[in-house]
Amino acid sequence: MDDLSLAADFPQATREQWLKRVEGVLKGADFRKKLVARSHDGIDIQPLYPKAEGSAPVAREQAGRWRVSQRMDHPEPERANELALLDLEGGADALTLVAHKAPAARGFGVQIGSLDDLDRALSGVMLDLIHLRVDAGGHGRQMAALVLALAKRRGHKLSDLSIDLGLDPVGAMAAQGKMSASWDTMAGRMGDTLGHLTEQGFAGRVFLADGRVYHEAGASEAQELAAVLATAVGYLRALETQGHSPDAARRALSFLLVADAEEFLTVAKLRALRRLWARVEQACGLDPRPIRLHAETAWRMTTRRDPWVNMLRITVAAFSAGIGGADAVTVLPFTAALGLPDAFARRVARNTQLILLDESNLSRVADPAAGAGGFEALTDALCDKAWELFQEIEREGGILESLKADGIQSRIAAVRAQREKAVATRREPITGTSEFPNIHEADVAVLIPASDASSSPRAEEKAGGDQIAPAETSFSALVRMAGQGATLPQLVGTASGAAPVAIAPLPSTRAAEPFERLRDRADAHLATTGERPRIFLANLGPIAAFTGRATFAKNFFEAAGIEAVTNDGFSDNDALRQAYLDSKARLACICSTDEIYEQHAEQAARALGAAGCPLIALAGRPGEREEPLIRAGIGMFIYAGCDTLTILSRALDEACA
Repeated sequence: MDDLSLAADFPQATREQWLKRVEGVLKGADFRKKLVARSHDGIDIQPLYPKAEGSAPVAREQAGRWRVSQRMDHPEPERANELALLDLEGGADALTLVAHKAPAARGFGVQIGSLDDLDRALSGVMLDLIHLRVDAGGHGRQMAALVLALAKRRGHKLSDLSIDLGLDPVGAMAAQGKMSASWDTMAGRMGDTLGHLTEQGFAGRVFLADGRVYHEAGASEAQELAAVLATAVGYLRALETQGHSPDAARRALSFLLVADAEEFLTVAKLRALRRLWARVEQACGLDPRPIRLHAETAWRMTTRRDPWVNMLRITVAAFSAGIGGADAVTVLPFTAALGLPDAFARRVARNTQLILLDESNLSRVADPAAGAGGFEALTDALCDKAWELFQEIEREGGILESLKADGIQSRIAAVRAQREKAVATRREPITGTSEFPNIHEADVAVLIPASDASSSPRAEEKAGGDQIAPAETSFSALVRMAGQGATLPQLVGTASGAAPVAIAPLPSTRAAEPFERLRDRADAHLATTGERPRIFLANLGPIAAFTGRATFAKNFFEAAGIEAVTNDGFSDNDALRQAYLDSKARLACICSTDEIYEQHAEQAARALGAAGCPLIALAGRPGEREEPLIRAGIGMFIYAGCDTLTILSRALDEACA
C-alpha cells in the first residue's frame, strides 16, 4: 500500500492564525503576561516555536551512551569502597571520588589521608575499565599526585586510564574564599603539572571549569555559562604563559554544568556551552573539537521535606542532561540534603539513568534537540546572553579579577534575590515543600544525618605526621612523596606560597531552605507540646463553594507545618464559633467564594474574634472590601502571589505563642 500524506491537502497554518485563536481564548488578557515566561536572564520563553531552519547539531566527545557516574563520598575508605563496588556491579561505569573537605562533600567525603587510604577506597576497582573523576576542591593537585602514585603502584599505563583529575583552583577559591598563593604561582604549578603528566603519557583531563559553585549561589543559566567560559579561558591563558600550546591546553580541559528541573533551559545550557567553546577555539586559531562535558544534578533544587519528590526532579534533570549532550552524568541521590545516602538511595540514583538509557533509549539519537524550534531558540538566546556576560568578565580583567573585585558575586546576588522572592511568593513552587506538603511524612533513612557530618573525624587529623618542606614543590616531587608514604596533610603543607588571594566566597544555598526553617519551627513546637500548631478552616456555605479555597489554604499553611482542621462548612455563625473552639486551634482562615464573602465574611470574622481567635486569615484577595474586612478582625489575606514566607512566619509566631 502506498503511503498517503493528507497534510498536502490542507493549507499550512500560520502563526497569525494561531494567535487569533489564542486571543479568543484569552478574552482580552495580555498574551505576554499569560503565556510568555521569562528566565532569570530575561529571555522570553514562548508557548510555541516554529521549526528551526539550518541548525547544526552539537556532538558529544564520543557518540552513543553517556557515562553513568556515582559519587564516592562515605568518610570511611572501606565503606566508600563497598558502596562503589555495588554501584559498578549495578550498572554504573564511572565514579566521582569526592574527597573530604571538598566543597561538594558537604561535610562528608572520603577521608583520604595517604596513598594506602586511596588504595583501600579503590580496592577492586579496575581503573582501566571505568572513568574516574576526582573532586578534591582546593586539594586537587595533592589528590592528583596520590592518584598517579596509585596508578604506578598498580602498574597501570597512564595512557590506558580515563581520568579527570578535576583541578579547579578558581572554582575552589570561589567556594572557599581563598587561594593558597598568587595567580602567577598557581599558573606555574598548572604548567608544571600538565608538563609532567604529558611526559608520562596521561590521556585524561587535568583541569575542570566547574559551574556548580555559581549555580549553588543562585546564578542564572547565562551567568553559569559565562563563569565557566571565563574560567576555562583563564586556564588556557595560564597554560600558554607556561609554554603549552593552545591545542595542548584545550585538550587538558573538561567542563561541568549543573542540570536542574528546568528542562528546556538545562538542555539549551549544555548545548550552548559547546557552541560557545567552539567560538573560543576559533578565536584561538583552532579547529573546534568536541569538549568533555560532565553534568551533575542540582544541589540547589534538593529538599529535605518530602524527599521522595526529589526523585521526580532528578529524573527531569538527568533526562535534560542526557538530551543536552553530557558525556557523563552524576545524579545526587534523593536523600542527599538529609545526609549521607544509603545503598537504596544510591541505587535509585543510578537506576534513574539506566532506565533513561536502556529503556527510554535516549542515547540512540545524537543531539535530539537539533532542529526543534524551542530548544534552538533558547540555545541561541543563551549563547548571546552568556557571551555578553563573558565579555563583561573579560573587561574586568578575567575571572580572577572579577571575583577579587566582587563583580561576579554581586551580579549573582541580584539574581539570587530574584529567585528568593519567586520562591517566597510561590511563583516558583517547590512540590512537597511550598506546594502540596506532607506534614505527616515518615522519616527517610540515611547512613549519617547531615547534622552529624561536622562531628566526623577529619582525614587530616587521622593521618597526622610532620609537615614536609621539600626544596621543590613540582608535581613530580609530589607524586614521588605520595609514593613514598607522605600523608595528604604533608602534601598540602607544600602548597602555601607568596601573596595568597582572599575573596568573598559564594554561598551554597538550596531553594527550599526558607520553608524548611518554618517546618523546623513547627516540629519543635510539636516536640515540646505534643501537638502541632493548628489553624481552623472556617468554611462558609456549601462544599462546592469553599472546596477550592479551603484546599489552597490547607496547602498554604501546612507548608509551614501548621495543621489545617477542616469541616463540611457552616451557614450559622454560632455553629462556626463552637466548631472553632472544639478544634483546639489558635488560628482561623475563612474560606469560600467572593460572593459569599460579600454577605457573610465580616460576621464570621466577628464570631471568630468573639471566640478568642487571635489571628484570622481570609483565603482570597480582599479587593475593594479590604478596609471593612480588616475592621471586622481579619488580619491577613492569602492568595496566589502573596508573600507566603512573611505571612507564614507571622502565623507561626501566633500559633506557637
